[in-house]
Amino acid sequence: MPPATEHTHHLKIRNHSTQLEMNPGPAAGARQGEDVEGKLRAAQVQLEQLQHQRESLERERLEVETLNTRKREFISAQTELTERLASTVQRIEREIYELKEHTADLDQARACFAAHLAKLEKINPDGWSREHLAAGLERAMAIADHADDEFAQAAEHYSRTRSSNLFNGSKARRMVSGDFARQFRNGLAYNLPVIILGSIALIVYLVK
Repeated sequence: MPPATEHTHHLKIRNHSTQLEMNPGPAAGARQGEDVEGKLRAAQVQLEQLQHQRESLERERLEVETLNTRKREFISAQTELTERLASTVQRIEREIYELKEHTADLDQARACFAAHLAKLEKINPDGWSREHLAAGLERAMAIADHADDEFAQAAEHYSRTRSSNLFNGSKARRMVSGDFARQFRNGLAYNLPVIILGSIALIVYLVK
């Protein structure tokens, strides 16, 4: 009989364990509810993180687009400004070169006119003797003609430049020149003694 008793007791314990597993108590249900809420909270946190990441990526995208737009604007302005500056530099360099040439021409004209001026200022017909008057006038007229010719050439040349006002619009006033001038000078040279003697005779006659 003792073996039968042990067998019955074993069956009771097993049944009790099966009953506990199939009918969980309040504590087990609470733990399951807590697990669901924890998962919900974790999912909510994950969603918030994803939302922050999306917003961060959107900000980065907008920043990149803004930077690209600014870069394109700068490149366009850089190209336009570079072309404008380059063309202006070329024009300025060309202007400087032309100014240098123009200045060199003006300096040559100044030196030429100064030389003619010095020669003309040295001519003093009143100080010439009668014997040297004809030859002196011949040389003086040649000097004056040369100066007048170069003045006329310079005035014509600079009339088409920025320095046209240096001549104040004046034109060369030609000295007596050409065949008439030569005939006049030659006639004066040949007839000057006669003119002088006639003048002296007239003065003597009038004095008497």
